[in-house]
Amino acid sequence: MAIKLCMAANWKMHKTQDQARKTATQLVQLLEAKLPQDREVVIIPPFTALDAVAEGLGSAPGFFFGGQNFYPADQGAFTGEISPDMLLDHGCSLALAGHSERRHVLGEDNQFVAQKVRFGLGKGLRMILCIGETLEQRENKRLHEVLHSQLTSALTDLPVTDPISSLLIAYEPVWAIGTGKVAKPEDIAQAHGFVRQELKNLLPQTGESIPILYGGSVKPDNIGQIIGIDNVNGVLVGGAGLEAESMAQIVLGSNE
Repeated sequence: MAIKLCMAANWKMHKTQDQARKTATQLVQLLEAKLPQDREVVIIPPFTALDAVAEGLGSAPGFFFGGQNFYPADQGAFTGEISPDMLLDHGCSLALAGHSERRHVLGEDNQFVAQKVRFGLGKGLRMILCIGETLEQRENKRLHEVLHSQLTSALTDLPVTDPISSLLIAYEPVWAIGTGKVAKPEDIAQAHGFVRQELKNLLPQTGESIPILYGGSVKPDNIGQIIGIDNVNGVLVGGAGLEAESMAQIVLGSNE
C-alpha cells in the first residue's frame, strides 16, 4: 500500500485573518490543477485564522487544515485553551501534538503529549505526533533513547482501530528547526528508519503504512533530496510554508 505524501505547513504564531485567507487562496490557485494524486496539502494556522484558511481553501480536493494545539478535555476551566470539539467545529480535520516548541519552550512532557494524542484520536481528529532530539541529546548519542521514549509513551493503547488513516509522525531534530540547519541525508535516513521499526514494533498491523514526515528548515531547494530519502513520507514545513509560492514549490518540488 503506497503512503500518500503529506506536505504540511505549520504557520505557528503568524498571519492575521486577511493574510491567512490570501495565502490559502493563492496556494490553491498555484496547486489545484497541478497537485499530484500521491500527495495532500495541510495548513496548520493559528486558531484566529482557522475560518479564514477554510475560506481560502474552499472545497479544493487534497487540501486540509488543522489546529496547532488543544487541551485534552471536552470543556472546563482551562483559561486560554481550546478543545478538540472546538477545532472540529471550525472544520479542522487534524491537529499537532508534541511539537518541539510545546515540549521545550512551554514544558509539555511525554505524558501530557500522550494524553493529547489519545484524546484527539478518540475525538476523530487525525493526529500529527512530533518527535525529535535536541542537539545535546544527539551529541550524547541519545537519539534512539529519546525517540523510543516519545513514541512508546504516545502510541501505547491507542483508541483507534485504523491508525493508518488517523496517525502521522513528524520527526523534527530540534536543532534544525528555524536555524537554517538541515540534518544530513544519512542522519534523516537513520532516524526515519529507526522510527519505522519502532512503529512496526508498537503497531504491528499498521506500522509499515503510517506516514513519517520530516521537519527542520525544509525549503524549496532541499525538498527534492529530503523527499527522496527512504521512509520520508512528507514534510512539516515552518518558515518556508508561510508564503504561497515557496510552499507550492515544496509541494511540487519532488515532482518537477
